[in-house]
Amino acid sequence: MKRNNCYKYPKTQREKIEGKRHYVFDKEKLPSVTTILDITQPAEKRESLAKWRQREGEANAARIVATSAARGTAMHKILEMYILEQGYLDETNVGKQAHNMALQVIQSGLSNLTEYYGTECTLYYPGLYAGQTDLVAIHKGEDAIIDFKQTNKPKKQEWVVDYYLQMVAYAEAHNEIYGTNIREGHVFMCSRGDHSMELGGETYQQFDLWPHEYDEWREEWYNRVYQYYEKQQ
Repeated sequence: MKRNNCYKYPKTQREKIEGKRHYVFDKEKLPSVTTILDITQPAEKRESLAKWRQREGEANAARIVATSAARGTAMHKILEMYILEQGYLDETNVGKQAHNMALQVIQSGLSNLTEYYGTECTLYYPGLYAGQTDLVAIHKGEDAIIDFKQTNKPKKQEWVVDYYLQMVAYAEAHNEIYGTNIREGHVFMCSRGDHSMELGGETYQQFDLWPHEYDEWREEWYNRVYQYYEKQQ
């Protein structure tokens, strides 16, 4: 995949404020996209998560979350190194599992990209929020926000509302700073199907944000931003 250097993405530092991630630009500290989504998540989502932890037990739930996070970090690293055409090998059990999942993303998702503008791109909307998307690239001829996700089991679209809000948030920030008109985003996701460390059985899914539905998701995103700042008063 060819690199296009027409956009220069900023380097910035992260800071935790009351346990929540913020990005520092000059003297401005902006809440991350994920912080806004977490603070404003619907009550039913919080209740569902609490019930899951109760069913699993705190110790087992913590183990599942930790393993999933480690696998996600490893998969992201493998994909980033693949895009940058740099070698990377992780022979731990988690690394081997992440490698298999990354292969699914490469074969089914990255194969549809022709050029990319940057990996691990920090984006911000002045005065409102900031965040980091995995990739800004050209997907089948159109500029798009690309995010990589991994999970323990396949997901239904109605379970991943936050994925669409994240893509819109990053697109809005990119458009504001660079004068672009990105209205498309794609989540390339691979799931394990269970909590085991066995290899094999990976399932690829893709969640697509298309231009015809962009404005609806955009409105919902700014509603969440408004809710966040209302809660800070």
